[in-house]
Amino acid sequence: MYRLQYIRRWSLMRSTTTENVADHSFHVSLLTHMLCLIGNTYYDRKLNADRAATLALYHDAAEVFTGDIATPVKHNNPQLLASFREMENIAAKRLAGMAPPELQSIYAKLFRPDSEDAEQRELLRYVKAADSLDAYLKCAFEVASGNREFAAAKEQTLSKVKQMQLPEADYFLTHMAPSFEMSLDELSQISNNPE
Repeated sequence: MYRLQYIRRWSLMRSTTTENVADHSFHVSLLTHMLCLIGNTYYDRKLNADRAATLALYHDAAEVFTGDIATPVKHNNPQLLASFREMENIAAKRLAGMAPPELQSIYAKLFRPDSEDAEQRELLRYVKAADSLDAYLKCAFEVASGNREFAAAKEQTLSKVKQMQLPEADYFLTHMAPSFEMSLDELSQISNNPE
């Protein structure tokens, strides 16, 4: 899992700040936890935020063997996507098999969560939303840094997040996402003037 730090994301685009899969997994875990807390606090949900954050932390674990394949590449062809999903399954099994025998079944469920479990399926919706939100935030940061390379991706990922129709994600976009485009001085003014 530590090798995820060597797998670069956004490899087809010129970035002002590089990002690796380990960074991304950490960010998705933070965002998933936050989305669940938003759901529990503002939308009367009963989400297990800790379990969701754990699922998010491992959501791209298979990429330690497959690498990060750019979204436009894997999603432009159904055959290619199906092949990639099969590669992910093989990689997840291989990765789980590297754990001590007593832990293999536990890690197998983290690397390839059970979609038959209704509670877990619900938590995975939040992981997916956080995954897209992290992509959006990366794009927003790049555009705010003057990198127009990410302008179209920013709009596409924003549209993708909104299409999920997840109130928690909309709440995050309205109340929290704008801060990712602010300078440190602007953020300091907000924390000093909470109104």
